[in-house]
Amino acid sequence: MPQDPMDFEWSYWIEWGRERILWLLAGHLLVSQMSRLLVEKYKPWCLMVYGMAACWSLLGIKGFAVILLHAAISFAVAQFQLSLLTWLCSLILLSTLRIPAVEETKRKWYDTENEYYLLLFTVSVRCLFCTSFSLEYCWHAPTQKSSLSFPWMLAYVFYYPTFHNGPLVNFDEFSKQMRRQEAFSVKTNLSILIVGIIRIFFWWCLAELMIHLMYIHALYSSALPLESASYWALGGLALAQVLFFYVKYLVLYGVPGLLLQMDGLKPPTLPRCVSLMHSFTEMWRSFDVGLHRFLVRYIYVPMGGSQSSLLGTLLSTALTFAFVSYWHGGQSYLWYWGALNWLGVIVENGTKRILSISLIQDLI
Repeated sequence: MPQDPMDFEWSYWIEWGRERILWLLAGHLLVSQMSRLLVEKYKPWCLMVYGMAACWSLLGIKGFAVILLHAAISFAVAQFQLSLLTWLCSLILLSTLRIPAVEETKRKWYDTENEYYLLLFTVSVRCLFCTSFSLEYCWHAPTQKSSLSFPWMLAYVFYYPTFHNGPLVNFDEFSKQMRRQEAFSVKTNLSILIVGIIRIFFWWCLAELMIHLMYIHALYSSALPLESASYWALGGLALAQVLFFYVKYLVLYGVPGLLLQMDGLKPPTLPRCVSLMHSFTEMWRSFDVGLHRFLVRYIYVPMGGSQSSLLGTLLSTALTFAFVSYWHGGQSYLWYWGALNWLGVIVENGTKRILSISLIQDLI
């Protein structure tokens, strides 16, 4: 039975995975385990060299140069140790991905549109990693700068399991865990690998079953069946779509998450099933945990967060969702999506504050 071709993200990453990315991830696993076994002290640099070679192999010398240039510019700006300047630099670098002339130039580097999109997705994710490193550099004391050198930035930016599509791991967590030297057990790692592969294979089979039998995205692409469907049917379609999205990211984040474990790192928790969640706040906290930690650490808390006044909380939450919308592409529908999520979070938190008043609790 033919599959539903309308989910671009799943088709795109599965195609790239089969062609080259899975083989490059297997190469990373081999280099990682050999370096842990033989030269644990130099593991970050072995993985950095491998990640740079994999990037060069997949994106070409020009794609590699773009990512290296982004990292170099971010590191240079971070030397001023001004968070606002670092954020300005990050937003400018992100905005270059949407300049038509720059887009056209990059398209000419590749034979197919898929290769160009791979560069686009990779650079978008790398921008977050560069931002994380640069802000940590701004916040650390001069005595701690040795752990925030340019080679460490490259080891972080070119770490291959998270290279193309995440999940996002903040630099402070990455650095702390990568420096930690643990006893290496081939037997333990092999059992983690086997169990992980079985779980990911099950999720992949489930996702393939859904995309071959349910045709959720094809139904959404046509107005006629949606207009004739009942509200119950529309609700069922919406639930089916978010459930597929959940299973899809169990695979897309499960593979790099398994490799992080094999490297002795703790990956962000995999997405929580959307059927178990009933609030906007919980959805943002537990679906993409890596992105949530990034947003809280680098935007929400520095802007005041929940510890500031009501207006400050509204502003910090709005800026957080504005950045998410812009990073995802900045199209008009993404601004609406961000605004609705912001409104949902604000209503929930406002309701919680009202219900926490002792008079209201007594009435209840």
